[in-house]
Amino acid sequence: MFADLAGQLHVREQQGLRRVRQIVDSPQASHVMIGGQDYLAFSSNDYLGLANHPDLIQAVCEGAQRYGVGAGASHLVNGHSTAHHQFEEAAAAFTGFPQALLFSTGYMANTGVVTALAGRDDAVFTDKLNHASLNDAALLSRAKFIRYPHLNLVVLEKRLAATQARRKLVISDAVFSMEGDTTPIAQLLALCERYDALLVLDDAHGFGVLGQQGRGSLHIAPELAAHSPHVIYMATLGKAAGVFGAFVAAQPDVIETLIQSARSYIYTTATPPALSHALLTSLRLIERDEWRRETLSRHIAQLQQGLQSLPWKLLPSSTPIQPLLIGDSAEAVRISQGLRERGILVPAIRPPTVPQGTARLRISLSAAHQPQDIARLTDALNELAALS
Repeated sequence: MFADLAGQLHVREQQGLRRVRQIVDSPQASHVMIGGQDYLAFSSNDYLGLANHPDLIQAVCEGAQRYGVGAGASHLVNGHSTAHHQFEEAAAAFTGFPQALLFSTGYMANTGVVTALAGRDDAVFTDKLNHASLNDAALLSRAKFIRYPHLNLVVLEKRLAATQARRKLVISDAVFSMEGDTTPIAQLLALCERYDALLVLDDAHGFGVLGQQGRGSLHIAPELAAHSPHVIYMATLGKAAGVFGAFVAAQPDVIETLIQSARSYIYTTATPPALSHALLTSLRLIERDEWRRETLSRHIAQLQQGLQSLPWKLLPSSTPIQPLLIGDSAEAVRISQGLRERGILVPAIRPPTVPQGTARLRISLSAAHQPQDIARLTDALNELAALS
């Protein structure tokens, strides 16, 4: 058995697909310390620069003093604290839904929603480039798993029209984590309403960044802000929000169904209440600090301008996720390593995270970056291109 495992690892190594953890010695920020060396980091999902914000640090300390450290039990036993409940109410109000439910992670939230709402007699329709958590949730539900080409709503409509399933769920990223592009929510929702399907929208990379006051992808357009009852909205809290966890917002009957049936909610210890206490501060910062989103917009424009002449092309994205398509996995690793040697962290993303032949550098921008940071990255990439 162990020889077989070793062989599989060797093959992965030979293919340039073996991943290695790096130990960060500092808080998440635009610069991080690894092995005693300072790096300029474009590798974090801390889009608004809140992960090390002094107000959040103070809020965590206050929360720990008030609620202790561990929750001690699951939400349905004895672990649902005032802090959890207050955050759920605040998250629902912030996103414009009747109710919200706190989960420990986005992966658990997606798993809980899809498996609680779909089963053997149902069908789940998923974009081909959805996050792994959505695909795994669809498989675990035992519903019929129907994928459609990326953003191809013509094919999706044909498959919705053809199904005889009892219940239909369309599940999609709002912002695709490795592409940086966005789903056409209005058209997707129109299809769901036409074919009486629920729309499960994963806004992990849009919450805090997109929409009025950072309220998420459903607040980009006025017609979406008055949420359809067909929408089930999921957002994570360890990216733009700077803390940890996730929440699902939806109609009361949906939330109650999740409380009663979502196994990833029922059978796990609740998150530390201090984190929920800190998240109340995070919501206030997201709402108040419009300058963070304005800074991100300037960074995106500067980066795109600085990389125009590269042999590798940026995928079309107006979000802080700016993927630089390389193609070959070994070449992507080489360029990432070349940046690292210049004190810059940009991860190489390879199969199976992305399709074969589409390895890329995933450049993640943050409001914490400075214009000179963007210039340093673009200069380094242009230098590496000249050496290729």
